[in-house]
Amino acid sequence: MADTTVKNDNIEMQKVAGPWKEAWRGFRKSKVAVVGMGIVIFFILLAIIGPLFTLQGINEQDMSQRFLPPSSTYWMGTDDFGRDILSRIVYGARISLWVGFLAVIASAIVGSFLGILAGYYGRWVDTIISRIFDIMLAFPSILLAIAVVSVLGPSLRNALIAIAIINVPNFGRLIRSKVLSIKEDEYIMSAKAIGMQDSRILFSHILPNSMAPVIVQGTLAIATAIIEAAALGFLGLGAQAPTPEWGKMLADSRSYLTNAPWTMIFPGLAIMLTVLGFNLMGDGLRDALDPRMKS
Repeated sequence: MADTTVKNDNIEMQKVAGPWKEAWRGFRKSKVAVVGMGIVIFFILLAIIGPLFTLQGINEQDMSQRFLPPSSTYWMGTDDFGRDILSRIVYGARISLWVGFLAVIASAIVGSFLGILAGYYGRWVDTIISRIFDIMLAFPSILLAIAVVSVLGPSLRNALIAIAIINVPNFGRLIRSKVLSIKEDEYIMSAKAIGMQDSRILFSHILPNSMAPVIVQGTLAIATAIIEAAALGFLGLGAQAPTPEWGKMLADSRSYLTNAPWTMIFPGLAIMLTVLGFNLMGDGLRDALDPRMKS
């Protein structure tokens, strides 16, 4: 009897792992997606171990070394306070990735919870939640983020909160549409027929079967969150000086574009490459996890 139970458990584990293994094989076949993953891994490693190899501290000033161009000593040059731009970009990677991951995780949790409730229960619950989503989506995301930060006050933490809030409807509507498509499936109807509690149906059956689009949306949303954090920092509503956030670095160096262009070029490249990496990886995940994209 025990052997039979173990065999059944193994079969169930293989059934669960099978689609994910197949998705991973499909993901690896896309060279563009692998390149995107490589870029993302590079910036994550840069954020984790990069500070161990930087030349100086992020706020260490040397006015005699102002506006030095890239060289063997200062690979990315120095800024208007003589600070090493490479050191600040490395530390800025921590901030941008931290904001991107935390904001998306928070918005995915809240949005998924509201989307499941709206899709599963329908009626007035769906009406109220959907109208809230519609109102939030009626505003351009960056304007809504600016409004939230204006109320809370300019800071990196409040920028993170604003970015999380504006991304909630995207996850909510995605999960709602997924729940509407699977809640009438036979296994859900069978679970209801045997008297299974709604909470168990939602979190044991519906949510696990809705994770694929959430993973894809989450990967793409991290790229968007990094851009939004940089935009808020550029406008002076996000990270405050002397925090080395990439958007803030762009704002501080825009006056020196003609005589010291490297002060803007390298933070801009860091933003572009990070966002490109997450977008390429997200496209690869979408192709691997969406059966409609498979030939």
